[in-house]
Amino acid sequence: MHEELKLDNQICFRLYSASRLITQAYTPMLTALGITYPQYLVLMVLWEKDNQPVNDIARRLLLETNTVTPLVQRMEKLGILSRKQGDKDHRQQIVSLTQTGKSMEEKAYELIPTAMGDRLSACPLQIEDYQMLAEKLDEIIKTLKR
Repeated sequence: MHEELKLDNQICFRLYSASRLITQAYTPMLTALGITYPQYLVLMVLWEKDNQPVNDIARRLLLETNTVTPLVQRMEKLGILSRKQGDKDHRQQIVSLTQTGKSMEEKAYELIPTAMGDRLSACPLQIEDYQMLAEKLDEIIKTLKR
């Protein structure tokens, strides 16, 4: 067996496993909010800046528009956000938070950061370690986006 092909030697497997387990840890909190993890990501983009085109949301999430559009449609049916045609380009869909979507920010803030902090408190990493990890992951993402 080639060493390069062993599972234990793959950074991609560690990233995949960490991502899956973190998403799994979010699930109970997001279920309480009535949303999925991908929907939570869309909400975070809109909480930062409301009234955005679907294309901009997709770009921010590093996803294709045809992946984000069904998410947005489901969230619209839930009453979390609304869509309208763009003023300049009628083909463009502008996504906006409804009052329900706006109020979810405070609920998420009360629920998620503390719970995730508690979940990760058993991990021996310090805040500086998480900051460095985020920077290193940003470097990997930037390199792979090219």
